Amino acid sequence: MKKLATLAALAPVPAFAASGPFFSLTNTNFIVLLGFLVFIGILVYYKVPAMLGNLLDERASSIRSELDEARALREEAQTILASYERKQREVQEQADGIVKQAKADAEAAAVQAKADLKTSIARRLAAAEEQITAAQTAAVRDVRNAAVNVAVEAAKEVLSKQLSAADANKMIDASITEVSAKLH
Repeated sequence: MKKLATLAALAPVPAFAASGPFFSLTNTNFIVLLGFLVFIGILVYYKVPAMLGNLLDERASSIRSELDEARALREEAQTILASYERKQREVQEQADGIVKQAKADAEAAAVQAKADLKTSIARRLAAAEEQITAAQTAAVRDVRNAAVNVAVEAAKEVLSKQLSAADANKMIDASITEVSAKLH
């Protein structure tokens, strides 16, 4: 607390600085006033307020032009953004169309593949049935030929035991004629 009181005592007090009449050169308040007025006069003489005004006007106009440029850039950016958003929508629509077309093509290809598979199966079944029919026909023909051969051999033995040579020749000729008529 003592330190604070000592500091306060040492600090100059403005009331003690001004002594005597106000308009005297010994009065510090008057001297400060004169110095201030001379300083203001010098500033006015050298047109410092006008220069400050011009500098402030120039700064204001440069700020205004920067703001105008910023607005123009913002508008241009918004235009570019809108353009890109429109292009993005168009590309998305095209992509959706491509996907939709691809799905439709895939479905059509699946339907065509099913139809082709059915046709192929039907063709293979028809070919198998033809092969079965041909095999049946060949088997029937082979059985007939075998039966004819067995019958001919059996008839030959029976006839050779019972018939004379002349009767046998007549029967052979008749059988040949009959067989050739049935085969053709």
